[in-house]
Amino acid sequence: MQFNKIIVSSFVLAGSLFAGVHHSHWGYTGHNDPTHWGDIDPKYAECKLGGSQSPINITKEITVATNGLAPISFHYTTGALEVINNGHSVQVNIKPGSFIKIDGKEFELKQFHFHTPSENQIDGKNFPLEAHFVHQAKDGALAVVAVMFQDGKENPVINKIWKKMPKEAGEKSVCGLSAAMINELLPKAKAYYRFDGSLTTPPCSEGVRWFVLKDYSTVSKEEVEEFLHTLHHPNNRPIQPVNARKVLQ
Repeated sequence: MQFNKIIVSSFVLAGSLFAGVHHSHWGYTGHNDPTHWGDIDPKYAECKLGGSQSPINITKEITVATNGLAPISFHYTTGALEVINNGHSVQVNIKPGSFIKIDGKEFELKQFHFHTPSENQIDGKNFPLEAHFVHQAKDGALAVVAVMFQDGKENPVINKIWKKMPKEAGEKSVCGLSAAMINELLPKAKAYYRFDGSLTTPPCSEGVRWFVLKDYSTVSKEEVEEFLHTLHHPNNRPIQPVNARKVLQ
């Protein structure tokens, strides 16, 4: 997941938050793979120096039970604007007006995008696909809702997105995805794990609120293969050290 308050108008257009211009080249293979991100550009130093990086493996050992986390209030009421292949992911940009409410503040849904295999793990398990719904509050604070997809029947909403998915990096197309369809990507039950983390792509900025939903949606193997074929490689950052963090549930 990628987004940064300071560089909303430029760099975020390059990665998995807002597609567009490519800055210092980073990727998932070869000399620009995640193990080298922190050395590609001084602006990416947090990728190797940060202490609260994402993604993580959510295990029982680091999970703390609470008296009940406040539910996330979802208000996804607007449809998609366009679908973009930015070379790092396939991203669906959302028309203004959709948001979640958590911690007493609203975070506007900017876009969602996909990773295969999943970036976050649950008890060491990777999922074939993970979606990141990326939100920003008026003060620049970021919140990501992560949805895991497990092997199963074809997902009709993903199928609709894939039909509009540009095959070449840098291309975009109109995506007539309704608000109802976007809501269908979410599992019905919305209990979640919560932790503090970072962007999962350069510049790996920290201070991001992460909400990983406990229930899953389904995706077919054929849909995952089509996504992988379009990107030509997996696009997941490896698991990062948890350090002193705890995961709330």
